[in-house]
Amino acid sequence: MPVGGDITEITWNHPTKGSGVLKPKSNEDSTFDEGGIRGNDDANMITTGGQSIRQLNRVRWSFEGTMSWDMNSADEVKQMRDLAGDPVEATFTISHINGTVWKGTGSPVGDIQGNANTATFNLKIAGSNDLKKIVG
Repeated sequence: MPVGGDITEITWNHPTKGSGVLKPKSNEDSTFDEGGIRGNDDANMITTGGQSIRQLNRVRWSFEGTMSWDMNSADEVKQMRDLAGDPVEATFTISHINGTVWKGTGSPVGDIQGNANTATFNLKIAGSNDLKKIVG
């Protein structure tokens, strides 16, 4: 039976920036894209004779979710900005409440802005190759 729910923890390890732990906010949506090869969804990808034209392109893996932000000491927003600005990718592991664990090499992408009222920030991580399920 499918079991959804919270992301319980995200860890990261970088060769020069060290390592850290992110604590996601409970009861928030999260999205996984394992990456890989996709077919382009374009209705015009057809010949005049009616034969389909397949366009296949690789896409990077990604994960999005809402993280807690301890701006007093851990300052996860600064950590993610530092990782985003480094040319070397980090290794991320993403643990789900259902017991699955995912692993990928990547970096934070997009805007990284802390919300001082809710003590949270939205995080998108994307990276090389595929996001792999390593447990579960």
